[in-house]
Amino acid sequence: MTAESLPAFRPLYQQVKETLLSRLIDGTWPPGVLLPSEMQLAHELNVSQGTVRKALDGLTAERLLVRAQGKGTFVAQIEDSKNLFRFFRLTPDDESQQFPESSTRSLRLQKAGAAARQNLGLGSGGQVWILERIRRLSGRPVIHEAITLPATRFPGLDRHLPIPNNVDAFYASRFGLTIGRATERLKAVIASKRSAALLGCTAKTPLLHIDRIAYSLDGSPIEWRSSDCLTDEFHYLSKL
Repeated sequence: MTAESLPAFRPLYQQVKETLLSRLIDGTWPPGVLLPSEMQLAHELNVSQGTVRKALDGLTAERLLVRAQGKGTFVAQIEDSKNLFRFFRLTPDDESQQFPESSTRSLRLQKAGAAARQNLGLGSGGQVWILERIRRLSGRPVIHEAITLPATRFPGLDRHLPIPNNVDAFYASRFGLTIGRATERLKAVIASKRSAALLGCTAKTPLLHIDRIAYSLDGSPIEWRSSDCLTDEFHYLSKL
């Protein structure tokens, strides 16, 4: 591939970045693999070594690559601690960082409803997996969530029960899907009878509802998650 064959109308380093990103998306460079040197990439793409370095810097800043002094540049591994806290924002009021535990309540395959089709970009005949689970902090159930996944992107999901706690790492290792970004909407709600029973609170207890859509590296939506959270001893922490 040469610089002339790269996408046009963007800075050259951005074109190189998109070319390298495509290798992460299609699995050419799986997690943990050592990338070719900057000099090798520059020669292959017919660009300067500085352009390659700037593209690699951008992917490193997005935590898709990791630089190791004296060893080279590697595709980032999905690590439990770093990756989970990247998206997990519910924090005890004393702001101690606690690793949540999860238990699966159910997993079912069904035809996608209107909301699932809209949020996941599915057609009228699309099917989805719905994973219901409870998440605990310090042993206490604090989150009741439903995770909706497009069936075509997660074939045979039911063969992997029980679903691991860190689903983001699970998506990457089993299905080659890495979450690059997510959008969230927060709203105050009252507990439904089911959420109240599962969270051990009374019906109509105030809860924080988080509606999240997660996108893979290629920009396609791969997860719609609805979470009802207890906040009597917890809060949503966002560091800007």
